[in-house]
Amino acid sequence: MTIWYLQMHGAPARSETTPEGVSVARVRSPSTHFYRYLYETVGGPWLWVERRRMPDEELAAIILDTDVHLYVVYEGGAPAGYFELDGRQPLEVEIAYFGLMPEQIGKGLGRWMMQECLARAWALPDVARVWVHTCSLDHPRALSNYERAGMVRYDVREETVWDPRPLPISPR
Repeated sequence: MTIWYLQMHGAPARSETTPEGVSVARVRSPSTHFYRYLYETVGGPWLWVERRRMPDEELAAIILDTDVHLYVVYEGGAPAGYFELDGRQPLEVEIAYFGLMPEQIGKGLGRWMMQECLARAWALPDVARVWVHTCSLDHPRALSNYERAGMVRYDVREETVWDPRPLPISPR
């Protein structure tokens, strides 16, 4: 698997307007059940497994941290995607997770959502850098979406990972 690391050191200009019927809301105290719904639905096709194997208590400690910000994008009142901003490290924000519900892919919502994600990241206090990593297991347009938004690659790594599909992936 190839992993690309991208970053930016200043807020980009916005060019996309909010699509009709689309809104975004911060979820301040997400339940692990709701978080797992988002994570598993968005990440399932891309083999997101790290947090699926995480015990509820460990997951809750992350998602309930006051420096971790979860945003859900809604289209027509239904969840269309989400992004998670991790500001636990001084002066930086990691886009920890970003993605669309499978039925929303290909409708043009991803570009707007990326701009919204970056605007929310740069609105946090004392941010000098926003960064993300994506990999060759992610959506084929993920890397180009980040670069189109103004993020620049600063590292590339190759890793060998086990295929999680034949394994039980949830401790519940």
